[in-house]
Amino acid sequence: MIRRAGLIGLLAGCAMAAAAPAAAQGKLDARYEASLAGIEVGKGAWVIQVDDDFYSASATGTTSGVMQAFSSGNGRGESQGRVINGQLVPGNYMASITGGKKTETIRMTLANGNIKTSTIEPEPPPDDDRIPVTEAHRRGVIDPMTASFLRVPGSGDLLSPDSCRVSTPIFDGRMRYDLRMEYKRTETVKAEKGYRGPALVCAVYFNPVSGYIPDRAAIKYLTKQRDMEVWLAPIAGTRVLAPYKLKIPTPVGNAVLEATQFVTLVTPAKAASGPQ
Repeated sequence: MIRRAGLIGLLAGCAMAAAAPAAAQGKLDARYEASLAGIEVGKGAWVIQVDDDFYSASATGTTSGVMQAFSSGNGRGESQGRVINGQLVPGNYMASITGGKKTETIRMTLANGNIKTSTIEPEPPPDDDRIPVTEAHRRGVIDPMTASFLRVPGSGDLLSPDSCRVSTPIFDGRMRYDLRMEYKRTETVKAEKGYRGPALVCAVYFNPVSGYIPDRAAIKYLTKQRDMEVWLAPIAGTRVLAPYKLKIPTPVGNAVLEATQFVTLVTPAKAASGPQ
C-alpha cells in the first residue's frame, strides 16, 4: 500500500513551481477522487493558501471504493514557505503514508532552495542498488508539495501555452528527480462544486536523477512514459495554477486524480502596520 500511495504522491507532484512577481492573495479548497481504469480507489483533499509573503499547502488522502476490499491506507502532507520577490521559497515539508500497520514519515527543512535537514522514519535499510544522492543533488531543489502548483511569471495571460513550458528539480526526501512539462491543449472543465472554465493540459515527463533503483519496473515505466498529463486551473486572485486533473497511463488502465470540488477565493490582503 505504501508503494501505491507513493504513486498517488507522484501524481500529486506532476505540476511545477515557478517564479513570478507578488500577486494578490488567494485560497484553493479542493476535493479529489482517484480512480484506476475507471474504478474508484481513493479520495483526497487539498488546501493551498497564497499570501503576499507566505504560502502553505496541505493534503490528505485515503483509499476508498474497491481498493478498501484489498488494503487500507491513508496519507497526509504539508509544506510552508515564504514568498520572496515573487518566488515561492519552501522552508518545511512533511509527508506521512500509512499502509496496513506500517507508517513512513518524511520530514525536510530547506533554505534558499537547499536541503538543510532530511529524515525518514523508520530509517530504510541501505540498498547498494540505489543510486546515491550526492550533496549537489540536494541543492537548487524544491519539495514535491510546493512543486505541485505552478506560479506563472510576468503579468500576461495566465493560461498561455507558455505557462506549461517549465521544468523543476525536486527532492522528496528519498529521490531526486526532474519533472518537465510541455503544452498540449486547452480544455474547458466543470467541477461539481466551484470552478468552471478553461484549463491548460500539459504533458509531463519524469526524469530520475538519484535515490532510485534503476532496475525497478515502475521507474523504467515512468521514465519511458510519454502520455502523462496534468490539467491546470487558476487560483482566484493569484498568478498560481493548481492541478484540476492528473492522468498517468498504467498497464491496467489510466490512473486518474480529478477534482470534484475546486473552490478558489480571493482573500483579503493583510493590513499594513503603521508607525508605532
